Amino acid sequence: MTTPEPASSATIALDEIAPKQCSCGTTRRAFVQESAGAVSVHLLQVDRAVTHHHRIATEVYVILDGVGEVELDGVRHPAKPMSAFLIPPGTRHRALGDLRALVVCLPAANDADEYFD
Repeated sequence: MTTPEPASSATIALDEIAPKQCSCGTTRRAFVQESAGAVSVHLLQVDRAVTHHHRIATEVYVILDGVGEVELDGVRHPAKPMSAFLIPPGTRHRALGDLRALVVCLPAANDADEYFD
């Protein structure tokens, strides 16, 4: 059995990454390739989020700006700057309101691991 090569150190300005539409709004994803798929970090601007879940990924949302809610399995939780949410695989979730969040995804974000009811 071979061991994967460890990821190299990397730095990036999240606000300089081209935005991409996602189920929660607009995201700027970093470190997917640099970590060989182990982890990614996203700058998320919430806009018309759709409830979804992941079968593999665990996500952590850290609210940077704004006020709103994060819905986890149908239960809405208040969200404000410095609120953090652990979202394990299988948890149906979405963010609501005018929010900007830092999202950490383990393993790295993969659009194929996004499911809608």
